[in-house]
Amino acid sequence: MPEHMSMLAQADSKTRKKQDASGNGGGRGGATAGGSGGGGDSIAAPLAEEARRRYLNYALSVITSRALPDVRDGLKPVQRRILYGMYHDHRLTQDAKYQKSAKVVGTIMGQYHPHGDTAIYDALVRMAQDFSLRYPLVDGHGNFGSLDGDAAAAMRYTECRMAGIANELLAELGKKTVGFRPNYDGTLFEPIVIPARVPQLLMNGTTGIAVGMATNIPPHHLGELCDALVMLIQDKEASVRDLMKFIKGPDFPTGGQILNSKQELREIYESGQGSVRIRGEYDLEDMKRGGQQIVITSIPYTVNKSNLVAKIGDLVRERKLPLLLDVRDESTKEVRIVLEIKKDASPELVMAYLYKHTPLQTTFGVNLTCLVPTENPEVGAPQRLDLKSILQYFLDFRFEVVTKRFQHELGELLKRVHILEGFEKVYDALDEMIKIIRASEGKQDAAKKLMARFKLDEIQVDAILEMKLYKLARLEILVVEKELGEKRAEIKRIEGILKDKKKIWGTVKSELDEIKAAYNDKRRTRIGGAGSEEVEFSEEAFIADEDAHVVLTRDGWIKRVREVKDPSTTRLREGDAVMTVLAGSLKANLVLFSNMGAAYVTRFNDVPASTGYGDPVQKLFKFDDNERIVGALSLDGRLSKPEKLVAVTKDGLGLRFALEGHTEVSTRSGRRYAKTGEGDEIIGVQPVGEKDLLAVLTDKTSALVCKANEVNELQGPGKGVMVIKVEDGDRVVEFLSVPPGQKDKSIEFETQKGRKLSLNPGKYEVTGRGGKGHEMSRKDAVKEVIRPVTFIPLPEQKKD
Repeated sequence: MPEHMSMLAQADSKTRKKQDASGNGGGRGGATAGGSGGGGDSIAAPLAEEARRRYLNYALSVITSRALPDVRDGLKPVQRRILYGMYHDHRLTQDAKYQKSAKVVGTIMGQYHPHGDTAIYDALVRMAQDFSLRYPLVDGHGNFGSLDGDAAAAMRYTECRMAGIANELLAELGKKTVGFRPNYDGTLFEPIVIPARVPQLLMNGTTGIAVGMATNIPPHHLGELCDALVMLIQDKEASVRDLMKFIKGPDFPTGGQILNSKQELREIYESGQGSVRIRGEYDLEDMKRGGQQIVITSIPYTVNKSNLVAKIGDLVRERKLPLLLDVRDESTKEVRIVLEIKKDASPELVMAYLYKHTPLQTTFGVNLTCLVPTENPEVGAPQRLDLKSILQYFLDFRFEVVTKRFQHELGELLKRVHILEGFEKVYDALDEMIKIIRASEGKQDAAKKLMARFKLDEIQVDAILEMKLYKLARLEILVVEKELGEKRAEIKRIEGILKDKKKIWGTVKSELDEIKAAYNDKRRTRIGGAGSEEVEFSEEAFIADEDAHVVLTRDGWIKRVREVKDPSTTRLREGDAVMTVLAGSLKANLVLFSNMGAAYVTRFNDVPASTGYGDPVQKLFKFDDNERIVGALSLDGRLSKPEKLVAVTKDGLGLRFALEGHTEVSTRSGRRYAKTGEGDEIIGVQPVGEKDLLAVLTDKTSALVCKANEVNELQGPGKGVMVIKVEDGDRVVEFLSVPPGQKDKSIEFETQKGRKLSLNPGKYEVTGRGGKGHEMSRKDAVKEVIRPVTFIPLPEQKKD
C-alpha cells in the first residue's frame, strides 16, 4: 500500500485506540467525562481528533470509491455501476431496444450509486459522447450534447443502450471471473471490477479530482494498445521505449496534432505525468474569385467549439488580426470552421497568431494516477504509474480472468458430464429403469431404488426423473452419447490449458488479436512536432510598419494618434494638459516611469488609438493607489537613447540608473527601478549625461546645482543619496539635468508674491550635493512651475 494511504489508515486506527483507551469508544448510556455530552447514546471525543478522523474517512472514500478509476477495468465506480445496471438489470445490450435514460438512472441510483441522479446522468451522457470518449460505451438516442458545449436533453427525453464495445467489458461477467460485494444497503451485490477484455483505462482515458490527488489520463488508439499488449506478453522485459514502437501517443476523439517530440512523449509515459501540446489542424481551399480561405478541420480535445469561434470573432471585430476578415462555423458532424483572409495574406502567419492567442492550441496535463489492487480485494490504492505498469496490470488481470473463466467452464462441463454419465448408465437398461419407476410409490422412493440399482447419486437421479419421455428414443440416446464425447474432449482441452501458463497467455493474446480485428480504426490525432519550415509566431509580423505618436497628459490619460502637429490642439479633458508627446514606430517600445519607482514598457501599437480623450494609463498597467506617471521616453531606434537616467524624490533624494534594463516589454506590474521611503515619491525621471549638471528646486525656492555624477549610480532598485537637504514642511518641486554651459534650458516658475524666476544651471553657482542650497526669493514659495511639453519628433528620413 502506498505511503500516503498507509498514513491515512494509521491515523484512523490511532484515533480509535485513543477513544477506546479513554473509555469513550464503546458502551451505551454511560456517563460522559466531566459531565459533558448530550444524551445516553452520546460518546465524548476530542473535537480535533474526531474532525481529523472523519475527514480522513471522507478522503479515503473519495479516493477509493468516487474519483479514481481502477487500473484493471479502467472505470470509476459510477461508470462501472451504470454499465453493470444496463447489462444485468435492463439487458440493454447493443441489439436491445433503447430505454429511457431516466429509467436507467433510477435503477442505478436506487440499487448501486446513491449519490444523486444528476451525477449519474452526467456520467452516462459523457459515456455516450463521441467527442469525449474515443470509443463510446453507451449508444445514445436523442440529444446528448455537442462539441459547442450544448448540454444534453433531460433524462426523461433521451434513450440509451450499451454500445457494441461495451459488451467486451461485461461478456464474461456470468462466469465467476470477478468478485462481488454488497451494494450500499446490503440488499444486492455488485462487481468489484468488471472483466474487461479491452484496456479501457488507456483506451478512453479519464479525468477526476480526489482529495489531495487527481488523475487525467488521455485516450489512446485501441489497435496500438492491443499491439503493445501482445508485445508485452511475448517480452516481459520490454521497456516503455519498446512499447512506444506501437503506442505513438494519445489519440484524441476530436483529432488534432500533437506537437511533442518522441523524447518528450517517452518522458511522459515513463514518469506518468507531463504536458501534451495539441493544436487543431487546417486545410487551404482556393476561392473562385481568387485567393484562399482557411478551413479548420479539427480542434484540440476538450475545447468548446463555439467559444473558439467567438474568440476568433472577437479578434476580427477588434481588428487585432488585420489579415483575418471573417469567420464562419459551417460544421455538421465534422468540424469545419471557415476563416476568410485577405488575398495577399499568409495563411501560415494567420494560423500562427491564432495558435498563440486562441484555444486552437492547448495543453493536456497528463497524470496517470489510478487505483491498483491491494491485499484487500475490495479496496484499491492510488498510485501514479508508467505506461508499462498500466499495461502489465491489465495483462495480469486478463490472465486471472481467463483462468477463472476456464475454471468455471471446466466446472460446468464436469457437472454436465456427470449428468450425461447417469443417462449413459440407465440407457443400457431402459426397461428395467421404467419398471422400477412404475413400481415405486413416489419420486423419493423411485430415486432411492434407482440409486441403489445403478449406483447413481442424487444429482444424476434427479436429472433422470425430470427427463422427458421423448429422450428415451434411440436417436436421442445417440445425441447424448455424442454430447458426452464432445464434453469429455473439451474437458481434456481445458485441463491442458489450465496446466500450462503459456497456453493461458496464448488465449489472452488471441483474444487481443480478435479485439483489434473487430474494433481497429484509423488514428485520428496526428503525431509529430512542428516542422522546421513552419512559421513561428511573431507579434511584429502583425503590426503595420508605420509611425505614430503617443500623447500622455498630466492627469494620466494616454492615447495613440497618427500625427501631432501642435500638442496644444489635441483633445483633452477639462483642466488637463499635455505632459509628453512620444514619437516612434508602431513596432517600437516606449517606457513610462511612475512616482512609485516602477517602469512600464509597452509597444506603441499596444497603446489604444483614439481621437478623443484616450484611456486612463491604469487601464494598461497594474497601478498601486496614488501611483501616477512622472516621466516617459520613446525607445524608437531612430532616436538617440540615453545610457543613464536620473530620478529625484520630493524629499531631496536622487539616484542614477541604466536605461538598459527597461527597454523590453514588461508585464502589467512593470519593473522596479527605485525604492521610495514612506511618504516619499519620485517627482520625475530625465536623461542624464556623465558631465551633466543637476539643478533642484524646492517649494520654498531653495535651489541647488551640482554635478550629476555625484549622484550614485545604482545597479538595482534603491532609495538613492541626498541631493538637497529639505527642511520640514518643504519639498522638491522640480529638477533639471543639462550639459554644462547650456544656457537655453532652465526651470521657469512663478512665486506666491508674483515674481517670475528662472533657475539656469549654466548660470548658477555649482556646489556639492547634500547642501541646503540658496533661497531664490526670501520668505516666498513657488506658486507654479511652468513646464514645457516634451516632444522629440522623429527624423525625416526613416531608417531601414
